[in-house]
Amino acid sequence: MAQPQLTPLEALRHHWGYDSFRPLQEEAVTAVMSACDCLLVLPTGGGKSLCYQTPAACGRGLVLVVSPLISLMDDQVAAARQAGLRAAALHSQVEESERRSIRRQASAGELQVLYVSPERLMIGDLAAGLRSELALFAIDEAHCVSHWGHDFRPEYRQLRSVLDQAPEVPRMALTATATPQVQEDICAQLGLRGPRRLIGHVDRPNLTYRALPRHDMLAQVLQVIRRHAGEGGIVYGQTRRDVEQLAEGAARHGVSCAAYHAGLPGAKRRAVQSDFVAERLEVVVATIAFGMGIDRSNVRYVVHASSPKSIENYQQEAGRAGRDGLPAECVLLFSGADLVKHRFLATADGPLQPERQRALERQLREIGQFAVAPVCRHRILTEHFGQRYPALPGEQASESCGACDVCLGETQQLESQEALVTAQKIISAVWRTGGRFGPAHVAQVLLGRASEMIQRHRHDELSVFGLLAHDGEVAVRSWIDQLVVQGYLELVERDQFTFLTMTEAGRALCRERVNPPDGARLGRYTRPRARRGGQRSGAEAAVRGGELFERLRSLRRLLADRQGVPPYVVFTDLTLSELAARRPSSLIDMRAVRGIGDAKLERYGQAFLAVLGGASSEDAAGMWAG
Repeated sequence: MAQPQLTPLEALRHHWGYDSFRPLQEEAVTAVMSACDCLLVLPTGGGKSLCYQTPAACGRGLVLVVSPLISLMDDQVAAARQAGLRAAALHSQVEESERRSIRRQASAGELQVLYVSPERLMIGDLAAGLRSELALFAIDEAHCVSHWGHDFRPEYRQLRSVLDQAPEVPRMALTATATPQVQEDICAQLGLRGPRRLIGHVDRPNLTYRALPRHDMLAQVLQVIRRHAGEGGIVYGQTRRDVEQLAEGAARHGVSCAAYHAGLPGAKRRAVQSDFVAERLEVVVATIAFGMGIDRSNVRYVVHASSPKSIENYQQEAGRAGRDGLPAECVLLFSGADLVKHRFLATADGPLQPERQRALERQLREIGQFAVAPVCRHRILTEHFGQRYPALPGEQASESCGACDVCLGETQQLESQEALVTAQKIISAVWRTGGRFGPAHVAQVLLGRASEMIQRHRHDELSVFGLLAHDGEVAVRSWIDQLVVQGYLELVERDQFTFLTMTEAGRALCRERVNPPDGARLGRYTRPRARRGGQRSGAEAAVRGGELFERLRSLRRLLADRQGVPPYVVFTDLTLSELAARRPSSLIDMRAVRGIGDAKLERYGQAFLAVLGGASSEDAAGMWAG
């Protein structure tokens, strides 16, 4: 089927309603339309899908997109169709009759975008059979091909043999998270030929990062949820038990939430995911498996109730917040015990190979440092991926991000000598209790609390008993974690118990009279201040509960429910907020709003104009012809 030829900018305006590309999007589109291979690394929310959909929208032929996430594929197909593209998906949940129909449409040139799972691509001769129609291979979540990545999938290693069946077709590898080492592996494993490497800046300035010492998991999680009342959020727990307890506890406090983990029946998991994407559910409490296939753009917060196992995992999971570019919050509740649990889970099936053991220890050390180091958290994340912070050369290296607890002044650093003395008191308590007790017991000794166990072991008679009585349990437990991460103390698992022991570095620090340059650094957490994360326009401010915005949001949900699609594929929160701020009174005026292309203007324009003119969302939905 002959397709109209559009320039990339014409396609962008016609289908998506934008007048200009975002950073690196135009370069990626230009590369593949010039038959060049491309590696594109853009942070979550950077607009990766538009980079491979634009060549299809320009009439260049069929774009075949490899994606490992079935639920995400279906949502992306829905979003592409809403933008006026002819799109479909092939995966294990598609019936045989529909698969035959989709292949026939693709062969006849009737499709512009075809999503396919890697497993389905390996079956038969799909790529070879569509060779004459193909304009681009797009490999999404390309980090899955790398042994060095955080989400390695063996089937991705087989993709190159399929790509080589159509060597003249350009290849685009896309991911949100890739260290320089992973980038090299992607290029090698997918056989990218002299690729254009387009590496976006990893920083997400709209996200406010906080890392707090965990002392009351449910209460701390509820504090974040209440800061975002009525908004969508994800809470991650490390175990199924954590997830169940948090979900039940939040529900008791009136939170619209549900649990999600692998132990639930498949139908229940699908229902929870569907309700969250459709905005019928505000909060999902989940293990890390949740969210991989979620493309909901208006998640306003992500809480890690315990530490993930690496910075790469944290970046991926926290990055599910604020995909629409509006302010969002990411909170990590940390305890040194999390690192012990990760070690235990990693070796549950036997000892690791030395190389993997070293990698695990490096990953745990890095995420621990992120959680406790008195350094801008945006800087730590950015520099971990080999980039400079701030992003622009003209910015001062010491400039505050204004969007993390460190730069917002929510953490207080102890003076050098005070930090040394405090660290020595804690290490001394560990030594004097023989290294045979856990962090909680050592903290109770330092706080001067004569529990039955402390009295039984006569630890209330030690010289360190009560030395930190005036500092509070939260601070003492946090300092213990900070010394563990810095290598002065160590958590050791023996006989199913966790013991706190002194390291050689801790022994050496106790001999110091003055704090050495690399000595202990200890900080105290105070309290969250008002969220920042960049200046917000008047349009963005409308997102926070304006009456007109809420009526527009209600109409969006009603129209999405009628079509069986996620609300965000109708319009994003950013588009709704601009509609509420600008209040267009005609279709011509509405067409000037970002995110409203020709197809959506024709489909939804009159209904949204009715609400802008004062109609209720129910009345406007009733007038909608579909």
